Amino acid sequence: MSKLIEMLRRHEGVETHAYKCSEDFLTIGVGRNIDPGRSYTPLDRGAPRGLGLTEDEVDYLLKNDIARVAQELRDEYSWFSGLDDVRKDAMVDISFNLGQTRLRKFKKALAAMSTGSWAEAGEQFMDSLWARQVGNRATELAQMIRTGEYPG
Repeated sequence: MSKLIEMLRRHEGVETHAYKCSEDFLTIGVGRNIDPGRSYTPLDRGAPRGLGLTEDEVDYLLKNDIARVAQELRDEYSWFSGLDDVRKDAMVDISFNLGQTRLRKFKKALAAMSTGSWAEAGEQFMDSLWARQVGNRATELAQMIRTGEYPG
C-alpha cells in the first residue's frame, strides 16, 4: 500500500489547501474532488457532485482542530489546564470560532477566567459584538462558563 500511496502522491501531487485542478474542479489533498456542483468527467454529466468528505473524515479533521485549539489555549493561558472539562470545552468552542488573535481582545473576560470569576467572565463574553453575531451560541457558552455545566 505504501508504494501505491507514494505513486499516487507523485502522480496527482499533494495540496494541503483547496485548489482548482486542470479540469477546473475544486480539489484538495491528493486529487480529491470536493466540488459541490461538478461531476468528475464529461461522461458523468448529471452526477450530483464531487466526493466531498465523509462523516468520518469530517470528524477526523475536527478532532485534529480541537486538539490544536486546546494546545494553543494551554500554551497561551496558564490557567486553562486547571479548568473543569465544561469550561475547557466552552473556551475551545469560543477560540475555535474566534481564533486566538480575536480571542486575545477579550481582555476582561480572559482576566476573569484566570481568577475563576465565572459570572464576570460570562458577562464579559456576552458584552461583545461576537455575542451579538453568534446569538444562541454565545448564550450557551457563557452559561457553561458561569455554571460549569453543559446545557440541558
